[in-house]
Amino acid sequence: MALKIEKDLSRFHQILRGQIKKELRKFMSRGEMIGKKGKDLVSIPLPQIEIPKFVYGPKQAGGVGQGEGDPGQPLDGEEAQGVSKAGNLPGEHIMEVEVSLEELADILGEELELPKIEPKGEEDIITQHTKYTGVSPSGPESLRHFKRTYKKALRRHILSGTYDPKNPKIIPIREDRIYRTWKEVHKPQSRALVFFLLDVSGSMGNEQKEIVRIETFWIDTWLRSQYQNLQTRYIIHDAVAREVDRETFFHTRESGGTIISSAYKLCLKILEEQYDMNEWNVYPFHFSDGDNWSGNDTEECLKLLEEKFFPVCNVFCYGQVESEYGSGQFLKDLQGRYPTHEKLIISKIPNKESIPQSIKQFLGKGK
Repeated sequence: MALKIEKDLSRFHQILRGQIKKELRKFMSRGEMIGKKGKDLVSIPLPQIEIPKFVYGPKQAGGVGQGEGDPGQPLDGEEAQGVSKAGNLPGEHIMEVEVSLEELADILGEELELPKIEPKGEEDIITQHTKYTGVSPSGPESLRHFKRTYKKALRRHILSGTYDPKNPKIIPIREDRIYRTWKEVHKPQSRALVFFLLDVSGSMGNEQKEIVRIETFWIDTWLRSQYQNLQTRYIIHDAVAREVDRETFFHTRESGGTIISSAYKLCLKILEEQYDMNEWNVYPFHFSDGDNWSGNDTEECLKLLEEKFFPVCNVFCYGQVESEYGSGQFLKDLQGRYPTHEKLIISKIPNKESIPQSIKQFLGKGK
């Protein structure tokens, strides 16, 4: 019975995973995650999956809603409501399933065909992982070694003379079972530092910020699956830049102009003062509508990229969110100066439907 339940549960998880993968691009484009549950789980609505339920026999049919009375009849003197407005169409039943962020990252990687990231060096962070090192005559059924168990049972049948080549039934007994054994392995683990830089000037509206919110969630989820130790810093800017927490990052509305170099300088200041850049894998992601105060400031930004960011970053990612008030000139300036630079990744994000492709552009090189 236990093995059958395990198989049914495994099959249910496979169906669930396939359903999430099938609808993943819709979730990514529309932001349909209900919300994080703590730090490790996210809840996703899947309307196509029906919730399993108990079916009672005729002797168990009593209970709430049974007995005399008509539909809509008030209880205990209450007024009848909604009787005349009853519909004749079935409702949509939505099942919320909780999925770990690690599994969600695996599905994301499969769907977008993202390569595993190759970190730049292993540092002093020590992590543990399980390594299967041998076999044992005892252990949990989930670790039973099928091939070795079968061979041992076959050998016993042959030696005892009970093996029939015309009817080769091999039934393992308790003494035939062999299980995998494991040990905890300690190894150095690379560290990663992510900067999310966001233009919050007057031309960046709520729709543009929603696109950034959705995209940064998926970027963060993927990078956390690649690095055991990941730190995230948030910087907003208009004419000046400041570091904020995640909540402020997504809900700040400014009305000033745009000086992009202010964000780049603050990012570099944090890097130089608080981190050894030789020990960290650094990922800055800058999102803007492409407006900048002047050509002089754009020139300063390009100089900072070439002299400061490119030597220490794994990649520098710039995502341009289209706005009816933005000119988009900064993207053109980046493409004009660095059309094929290996450290610079540029993505144009005109709407929410473009989010999956943008993420693939940013993370598809595996750096």
